[in-house]
Amino acid sequence: MAGQIPDLEVTVRAGTGKGAARQARRDNLVPGVVYGGGADPIAINIPFNVLFKRLKAGRFMSTLFNLKAEGQDDVRVICRGVQRDVVKDLPIHVDFMRLHRSSRVNLFIPVEFINEDKAPGIKKGGVLTAVRPEVELVVTAGDIPDHITVDLTGLNVGDIVHISDVTLPEGARPTITDRDFVIANISAPSGLRSADNDADEDEGEAAEE
Repeated sequence: MAGQIPDLEVTVRAGTGKGAARQARRDNLVPGVVYGGGADPIAINIPFNVLFKRLKAGRFMSTLFNLKAEGQDDVRVICRGVQRDVVKDLPIHVDFMRLHRSSRVNLFIPVEFINEDKAPGIKKGGVLTAVRPEVELVVTAGDIPDHITVDLTGLNVGDIVHISDVTLPEGARPTITDRDFVIANISAPSGLRSADNDADEDEGEAAEE
């Protein structure tokens, strides 16, 4: 199932070159370019506030966008570069690359946990800790999953869910391939942990005596 791809509205910039770019910045716009995909490059402008908000939200460089511009067909793009002012560290230019539906791209996909009511460890008061609420995957641009699913059925206190325990959508794979990283775990209730710690201390004191 394809995930919802956020829209990014831009305007086509009539002029090119430094003069047009400077004028865009004076108008509180950030100049940019869209290239690739077997089509000619297009000069664009993005409202500064829109771009700045997206950058502050994080993972801008690994988010697939549906680029919308009046008079142009919508196109899927991913950012391939943000140039910043060397003094103010504010964006002054941005590059986007068009993607075909068959293009492979790195994206962060949310993790969804199901069947908490069927996990004995949680029923006993255990705490589910999502170590990675999102996982970076290599996916196909035309078939982006909404999420990956972690089934908690049968998990007890102390159990750990690794990426190898998760059934990934067809065609998707993790960007990290050299280790079996942790997605989540079920830890003991804080009261039980405290009791265990106290018991360990008592045993230690008894041993010293």
